[in-house]
Amino acid sequence: MEELQKLKQLVSAIRPLPEADWEAFSAAWIPHQAKRKETLTAAGEKENYLYFVAEGVQRVYYFDDQDREATLVFTYAPSFGGVLDAFMLQQPARYYYETLTPSVFLRTPFQDLQRLMQTRPAIEAMIREGLSHSLSGLLERLVELQCYTSEERFKKLLQRSPHILQLVPHKYLANYLGIDPTNFSKLLNKVRI
Repeated sequence: MEELQKLKQLVSAIRPLPEADWEAFSAAWIPHQAKRKETLTAAGEKENYLYFVAEGVQRVYYFDDQDREATLVFTYAPSFGGVLDAFMLQQPARYYYETLTPSVFLRTPFQDLQRLMQTRPAIEAMIREGLSHSLSGLLERLVELQCYTSEERFKKLLQRSPHILQLVPHKYLANYLGIDPTNFSKLLNKVRI
């Protein structure tokens, strides 16, 4: 299965697994597909799955009772996805996870991943390292949001993910960067890509 090959490449980039551990890990994943603008996890719900994105683009976002929305992260192939804190802590999600395009995933239930992490130290170490990279990226993003100008945040995003302009609708990118959509359009015309 092509999706499992993509998953193996991602896992190997984080921390390669011994073959027996890879076999156990790969057996835990179930194919799943979703349409465009489909909510996979809603705030208040339990996050039952860790997703591996094989195709498509998704976002995790916050939405409050005053109709304010904040896009927190985008996921696209090849990456892990879902509301990770709710998944790992098995608490109700505070955020939404939705598809922006039709999407193809592999997903694994919490109980299966937990069992693998408890019985196979190499899998637990790989998951921990992957989460550590995610936390590092999140902290870097917080610095950008608090210290950088709109233009600096825009440039930093393009340095990190130059392809994102073709993947994600610009209104979501503007929201992610904390920039008014009109100013985002001005930055698109001003900044050399």
